[in-house]
Amino acid sequence: MRFLRRSTTDTAAEEPEAGEAVDVAGKAYTPGKGKATPKRREAEAKRRGPVAPPPTTMREAMKRNKELRKANPQTKEDRRAAAKARRDAMMRGDDKALLPRDRGPVKAYVRDLVDSRRNLLGLFMPLAIVVFLALLVPLPQVQSYITLLCTAMLLVMAIEGFVNGRKIAKLVREKFPKEAVNGRSIGWYAFVRASQIRKLRVPKPRLKPGDPIPN
Repeated sequence: MRFLRRSTTDTAAEEPEAGEAVDVAGKAYTPGKGKATPKRREAEAKRRGPVAPPPTTMREAMKRNKELRKANPQTKEDRRAAAKARRDAMMRGDDKALLPRDRGPVKAYVRDLVDSRRNLLGLFMPLAIVVFLALLVPLPQVQSYITLLCTAMLLVMAIEGFVNGRKIAKLVREKFPKEAVNGRSIGWYAFVRASQIRKLRVPKPRLKPGDPIPN
């Protein structure tokens, strides 16, 4: 009997079609975003982009300064004044102006230990100049004597640098017991510092040979 069966048109009218959104909570229902609203600081940082890491070498710092000068053109006097201010801060030992390899109280203490002593390593650069000049001498006998003397001095310098590096690493561990001190890294840093001419060291030495190390 037909009146006991539901019409197919009525069934289609009651069931929603595929893909049609269903109002589960009435007109006041608002679907969620699926993620939290970003904070203002995060939004501003996203607009500015990622922050570049600090330069690790002098060449990288010079390249970055050149790019900044192109992006923000300044007068020649302003650039000179800014460069002089950075140079002065670096020579004073201002931690913010130093390269990452020179920052921190541990490296400052190593520099004080090296600067308060007289080392044969300080003659490394003058010795290299002597070797270069010896090659220009037309007398083979003089060249052989100078080469032998320079070789012996280089050997003594290497031994002195190794011994001083171990001593300085030990003193650093005693001074900073909570710091993770790498003996090789500290020894090499002290070696490089001691091999430079005192007037050319960066930052400028705070102590003279024989001065006590400040606590």
